[in-house]
Amino acid sequence: MTTRPIVTFGEIMLRLATPDYQRFSQASQFTVHYGGGEANVAVSLSQFGLPAYFITRLPHNDIGQAAINELRRYGVATDYILRGGSRLGVYFLESGASQRSSKVIYDRAHSAISEIQPGMVDWEEIFSHSGWFHVTGITPALSPSAADATLEAVQQARQQSVTVSCDLNYRKKLWSREQAEKTMSEIVNYVDVLVANEEDADMVFGIEAEGADIESGDVDTATYQKVAHQLMDKFPNLKLVAITLRESISAFDNRWSAVLWDGKDFYISRKYDIHIVDRVGGGDSFCAGLIYSMVSGKSLQETLEFAVAASCLKHTLHGDFNIVTQDEVHSLVEKGGSGRIQR
Repeated sequence: MTTRPIVTFGEIMLRLATPDYQRFSQASQFTVHYGGGEANVAVSLSQFGLPAYFITRLPHNDIGQAAINELRRYGVATDYILRGGSRLGVYFLESGASQRSSKVIYDRAHSAISEIQPGMVDWEEIFSHSGWFHVTGITPALSPSAADATLEAVQQARQQSVTVSCDLNYRKKLWSREQAEKTMSEIVNYVDVLVANEEDADMVFGIEAEGADIESGDVDTATYQKVAHQLMDKFPNLKLVAITLRESISAFDNRWSAVLWDGKDFYISRKYDIHIVDRVGGGDSFCAGLIYSMVSGKSLQETLEFAVAASCLKHTLHGDFNIVTQDEVHSLVEKGGSGRIQR
């Protein structure tokens, strides 16, 4: 299969996580990973065998270079990464256990990517040989200039007939609901494929799933058809809306599924019972599975099943990146996941 490169744009961060489910106040050391929404998507796509470019801005120091090296390690093209600024964003992760939730603390103010300006990236050149562009709602939340750069990117992608996908990915620690609605309303006008979790549409656009109780884990898939329908009504350029559904029983145990709406038919995936090793990047791996399946020409039901299975497997891996192959995902879709040892 020959595929034009997929381009993702956003922030890669240094992740410092407490080991062995320790609390921040207990930890005497942290485990190091690199990750971030769009970088996670690029790595996952590369593992599926697709050409993937990640675009960001990184400081010209050893930590910035270490982030580039980590991307290259997994086959992601870094040709268009800008160098500049003074620091890489950091986030601290305290992994929850049982009924204790995980906790994230950001230290990303004044990161190199947050200081990016429109005009710094040559989007016309990049999109001249690209087939797909992916971004999330995290990048425009970093700063007004990052929001302007994101809008510039999606506008140029539309002008050059590049398919655009966007994961809403609302982060309340980065901006208010009012800021998110204003900015994302502009960006989503240029989006073809919109991805959200079970509460993003409500948090960003005030489109609520009636009767859903996220905190109790009560998620009725049928109610999300209305959410997807309203999103498509609000943004007529959308061709697909996908919504991931997490039913949280505890920090360790979730039920995981998704739905897809193309404006005519509503698709519902298989539901997986997941015992979680690390849930960070779960939504990103879903996006990567969706993109891979669509550019591979799979049916929409097959696309949804592959994306959900890919994300299910991500929950079994430490770190932000989903280091699984397309064969492993296909095996889960076709045979189920018994967890038996492979010899």
